[in-house]
Amino acid sequence: MEFIPRTCAIAHYTSAMSKLLELLLLCTTTFAAAQEITVAAAADMSAALPQVAAAYTKRTGQTVRLSFGSSGNLTNQIRNGAPFDVFFSADEEYPQELITEGLAVKDTLYRYAVGRLVLWVPRNSPLDLSNLGIQALLDPSVKKISIANPAHAPYGRAAEAALRYFGIYEQVSGRLVLGENVSQAAQFVESGNAQAGLIALSHALAPALKDKGRYWEVPLDAYPTLNQAAVVLSRSKQQDAARKFLDFLRSAEATSLLTNYGFSSPTETH
Repeated sequence: MEFIPRTCAIAHYTSAMSKLLELLLLCTTTFAAAQEITVAAAADMSAALPQVAAAYTKRTGQTVRLSFGSSGNLTNQIRNGAPFDVFFSADEEYPQELITEGLAVKDTLYRYAVGRLVLWVPRNSPLDLSNLGIQALLDPSVKKISIANPAHAPYGRAAEAALRYFGIYEQVSGRLVLGENVSQAAQFVESGNAQAGLIALSHALAPALKDKGRYWEVPLDAYPTLNQAAVVLSRSKQQDAARKFLDFLRSAEATSLLTNYGFSSPTETH
């Protein structure tokens, strides 16, 4: 019988265990990557969606990576091959465009919420929003008014429509400052770079702004309804996982979280 020195046996054992641990680590990493989905979402969801994603992860163990921007810019990123699994838009038009172009899966289109537009001012602002509403923007003290860029942000188009609806667009257009998205529009007015802003109700109710200002809800008939839709993207390698995340959006738990940020339930779903 061949004699194997004790030190050699230990070395062989250590080497084998090291390789086994490496294999287990690789499998764990691969499994974790397979369980993660990446979601591109409209900026008005920047406060609400992290809570929804956290609740989903707690329930399923699946992690969700979030990337926020204007709906139009995110749509262009998707067209250019960005590796997203799900797209949450602030309207229905952009998801529909992606479906038409073969970049999104038609039977996954889901209208998850209706957004609201508000006029927001800092708490120390002298503007009387409760009595004047949007007409408060005509006050000489309002030098700058922040809105999202209408070119690629649905909330920007809603803000412009509301200003036209109330007949003051021409009077205030020269004072508009455009945020890249509605989150940046909110940042402009919060930081004092604008005296007022037409922003998403979800931002006005978010912890970052809730105690810093006052808002007036723009009547729903003053702008096109912000029907917000989500869709699974065709290039996603996590189709099943992406669909399950959208299914969670239909749950009472997710609906309650969205309601806390001022989103209302859509009257029609796909």
